[in-house]
Amino acid sequence: MFESVLVANRGEAASRIIQTVRGLGAKSIAVYSEADAALPFVAEADEAVLIGPPEPARSYLDAASVLEAAERSNARAVHPGYGFLAESAAFAQDVLDAGLAWVGPPPLAIARMGDKINARNLMKEAGVPVAPGSWEPVPDEATAVEEAARIGYPVMVKAALGGGGLGLAAAADEPALRQAYRSARAGAERHFGGGDVLVERYIEGARHVEVQIFGLADGTVVALGERDCSVQRRHRKVAEETPSPALTPELRARMLDAAVAAGRAVGYRSAGTVEFLLDPAAGEFFFLEMNTRLQVEHPITEMVTGVDLVEQQLLLAAGDPVGIGAVQPRGHALELRVYAEDPQRFRPSAGRIEHWEEPVGDGIRIDAGYIEGNTVTPFYDPLLAKLCVHAADRPAALARARAAVAAFRIDGPATNLPFLAELLDDPGFTAGDYDTGIVARMRAR
Repeated sequence: MFESVLVANRGEAASRIIQTVRGLGAKSIAVYSEADAALPFVAEADEAVLIGPPEPARSYLDAASVLEAAERSNARAVHPGYGFLAESAAFAQDVLDAGLAWVGPPPLAIARMGDKINARNLMKEAGVPVAPGSWEPVPDEATAVEEAARIGYPVMVKAALGGGGLGLAAAADEPALRQAYRSARAGAERHFGGGDVLVERYIEGARHVEVQIFGLADGTVVALGERDCSVQRRHRKVAEETPSPALTPELRARMLDAAVAAGRAVGYRSAGTVEFLLDPAAGEFFFLEMNTRLQVEHPITEMVTGVDLVEQQLLLAAGDPVGIGAVQPRGHALELRVYAEDPQRFRPSAGRIEHWEEPVGDGIRIDAGYIEGNTVTPFYDPLLAKLCVHAADRPAALARARAAVAAFRIDGPATNLPFLAELLDDPGFTAGDYDTGIVARMRAR
């Protein structure tokens, strides 16, 4: 194991990784911005290095500052967490060129999956189901109209680079497509620095189901089950569960096999996620994208499998034996993302946390980035904590989640805890019969 690991992230992501680094007997090194100096992860680390002002571009996204911090602290490895530089092939290569270990997949795998058009082509070659769509960047509105006519409406226009629900727009007809194209292209240029977009068939009533994979040093790719991520607002996840209520054993086996094939096709190593859109009515699924990093929702996979994914990432990067064999998930787990946001319109909220009281009990896990007295600033994603529960079956997990949400108290900024309570009592969600439109329908009532 490495003597020291620098965690190039913040908040709950940094805290979670620091916990495992220290558990393995290594020195944990945090980097932080001026806005985050009082957050728990800074104090939890064995050493913390200030890397810049609050703006992400001048701190957590500043690769040179992060690498300088690694040199100053004599770090031996860098774990990027999720978000920020986690899926930057250039940063991964810079880490390796600096003589440090990169705790993640090879830079080439990151680059190959970072472009959705390239990823679609690779997956098609590997025999992974891919939705009808464009195989090259769509250069203008006229070409987008031609592609949509070939594919058939409705369609989705999406940025070729990036993720997080940004640069996405759906269209049911030509006028809407022209507007969606302009919107997606502008979003792609603004958020990802490149205007390439693609057009793909939009699956109405789809569910978003992802498979956790882990690529081993010998080329073996292991699937550790799936997570249903269909509860989303503005294409961004709010709640996840495993196993998915939508999958039959036969469909699950096919999806896990496809995810393994995807990992093998790109020579994947470390933890990653292959995401699919599921058409429940047709019993079909299609490749959506591959996240070449640890996912925000990884704790629920850990809860049902007993595998510490961060530990396995670190062991693999260090060249130590990895302890993933045949995995048989047990029970049911839910993750509810607690955000500092208006629970009706989901607008971010900021301010000082006056009171913070977490639920406790068997089968409850809280991955938090804040404590009482901290201030939530407007510079970063408003995720405060992840409330995860595990139980023997889905009804028991739902009951445990309801009790935990009711016991979680945060005073200060507005939070989405009232929405999470509403979700857990929604008839469709309770029955497991929901899709990616569930939040929009809840708010349209």
